[in-house]
Amino acid sequence: MIDLKTTSPNAIYTDYCKRGELAYQVDLDTGRAIFFPRVIAPGTGGTRLEWRVSKGLGTVYATTAITNRNAPSHNVALIDLDEGFRMMSRVDDIDAMAVTIGLRVKLRMAAAEGDQPPYPAFIPVGAGA
Repeated sequence: MIDLKTTSPNAIYTDYCKRGELAYQVDLDTGRAIFFPRVIAPGTGGTRLEWRVSKGLGTVYATTAITNRNAPSHNVALIDLDEGFRMMSRVDDIDAMAVTIGLRVKLRMAAAEGDQPPYPAFIPVGAGA
């Protein structure tokens, strides 16, 4: 069990990722969703932050394809999650050039690699899990 009063927001977020969940915070004073996890709410400095788990559904807000000389192309995308926050990630299971603004996506947690913990990635809605 994590002690929310003494554990860093990043450690709490990483623990959720290890369980396959995308966590975010809500400022209880304003109702605003907050991502990336913080100790205080941006803009207000409020400290009444509550952890919640996203359903993992969102829409691509912006995307770009990155082409490397000796590797396949990949994309970097800004995803607007249905809970009201935006995050940077990627969309898998689709050609990097086929990722479009407005594409509906769902969470698929990328596996841990070496000392890198699992992290949120997305796939198009309707693609395999």
